[in-house]
Amino acid sequence: MTALHKTKIALTPKAAPFAIRAEKASDVVARETLLDACFGVNRHMRTCQRLRDGRAPAEGLAFSAMAEGRLVGTLRLWHVSAGGTPALMLGPLAVEANSRKLGVGSALMEHALAAAKARGHRAVILLGDAPYYARFGFSAQKTGELSLPGPFERDRLLALELVEGSLDGAWGMIVATGAPAPKSKGTRAKKPLQPVLAA
Repeated sequence: MTALHKTKIALTPKAAPFAIRAEKASDVVARETLLDACFGVNRHMRTCQRLRDGRAPAEGLAFSAMAEGRLVGTLRLWHVSAGGTPALMLGPLAVEANSRKLGVGSALMEHALAAAKARGHRAVILLGDAPYYARFGFSAQKTGELSLPGPFERDRLLALELVEGSLDGAWGMIVATGAPAPKSKGTRAKKPLQPVLAA
């Protein structure tokens, strides 16, 4: 008689390659390192950065994507006035290079937009590539009369109405309206950000 061999199935905690959570103060150093890697050290000179300088992100709308205890993605939304119409400005969205094929960027976008809608926000604006952001409903249809405080490419100024008609007639300069950022306490990194390898 032949004995049956039972195969053991190993259950691993890596069933999900990443998780999205609210940004924590301890994410600051890793977030800044990731943003430098994605956008370069000159990223502070970008036009949209002028809307973020000295401001705190909108309450409850700053998110981190984590994989095995490391930050692999970040996305924040900011209060702005779009020519007098309250809105949110999305950005920057950044994902660690080796994690981009895992769907981290899309998951961060979907999570952030759902959270913004749940908090009663009516519109989200961003400066980005239309082919990528169109999948989330963004277009330049309602941004033709809006401007940014610096140089920008008109076809990259996109918007999504979370409430239909919320950007009807919006025109003029997009300006920051968010709360001032809290004073930094000089957070230092305990160890350098390690690259995450895609599975």
